[in-house]
Amino acid sequence: MFAEIITIGDELLIGQVVDTNSAWMGQELNKIGIEVLRIVSIRDREDEILEAIDNAMKRVNIVLVTGGLGPTKDDITKQTLCKYFHTELVFNEEVFENVKRVLAGKIPMNALNKSQAMVPKDCMVINNPVGSASVSWFERDGKVLVSMPGVPQEMIAVMTESVLPKLHDRFQTDVIMHQTFLVQHYPESVLAEKLESWENALPECIKLAYLPKLGIIRLRLTGRGQNREEVKVLLEREKLKLEEILGEDIFSEEDTSLEVIVGELLKKKKLTVSTAESCTGGSIAARLTSIAGSSEYFNGSIVAYSNEVKMGLLHVSSETLEQYGAVSEETVIEMVKGAMKALKTDCAVATSGIAGPGGGTSEKPVGTVWIAAAYKNEIVTFKQEGDDGRARNVQNAIQNALKMLHTCLK
Repeated sequence: MFAEIITIGDELLIGQVVDTNSAWMGQELNKIGIEVLRIVSIRDREDEILEAIDNAMKRVNIVLVTGGLGPTKDDITKQTLCKYFHTELVFNEEVFENVKRVLAGKIPMNALNKSQAMVPKDCMVINNPVGSASVSWFERDGKVLVSMPGVPQEMIAVMTESVLPKLHDRFQTDVIMHQTFLVQHYPESVLAEKLESWENALPECIKLAYLPKLGIIRLRLTGRGQNREEVKVLLEREKLKLEEILGEDIFSEEDTSLEVIVGELLKKKKLTVSTAESCTGGSIAARLTSIAGSSEYFNGSIVAYSNEVKMGLLHVSSETLEQYGAVSEETVIEMVKGAMKALKTDCAVATSGIAGPGGGTSEKPVGTVWIAAAYKNEIVTFKQEGDDGRARNVQNAIQNALKMLHTCLK
């Protein structure tokens, strides 16, 4: 069963607003066996909306539309849908009561807000539990079009409470199951070559996707069929084959972030961690503490941009800085030791580098970052090289530091 998503709004096309709705809908639809065939973003223009809807209705059985349901003149989705389905807007008392409930004590009722109770006559109307824009469910020739608000929290509420259950009941769908593996130590092309024979022998109902992400490759196996147990057995069989081929290069079998994986290891081992950061500016600490419950294992961070802070708080010696410079293996070793001592932790990571765009030399060009990770008496270091632009250089350093910490803890 296939669906298309149409997102409406000039703000999406000029980059003022990022479309997070489609990603969420794609994930949730997949869980009930509905595959998104296409995602289209269009302006608030009647002819463009009509064209997008007509094309989608010809291709798939389910069309999900978000946006353009506000009370202002630039929101024209309801009127355009009426034109497409040859109907008209009518006042709905039940929707009006819901609008009054949602706005009570927050926004005064005026003519524009009251107009939110004008809904297409020939559709099933679903009330919005958290907003004033209602949902319209149209059916034609066995196909369904659902128009929903573009505000993410409103769309998620109506999808979760009403639209997804109704779609699941309305259509017979295949079972779609995924298994994701996080793989390290391989460029994508080298990994593909290593897995070629196994990939070519996969059953017809199982597909493999390569999803590179900052020094890591996510391998996603997708199984599709009508019987959940059969799909599950086939996925498990291929998972065992993949584990035999890649061994410890698979460092996680969940599609989750490194900070979550590292955090779980720290909690399991009852260890504490700290960071000493120069070019990453506290971003490693931010990643680690973005996880709920990180206070169980994260003690603190020292952002040591200047040599004075490196010496004063991390006890990096002036001789080391003078002889080797701030961006050196020797310096990050002393930084990581200093962090563990000052912040009283079992392990730590440290970074010092030249993120760019300036500051590089022939000996230490922009993009050079030294990273150290320590666990008790063990210290490992890594020299990151290559200039991918300031933002990417920093992100690469963060990811490499977390990977090194993960390796130390395994």
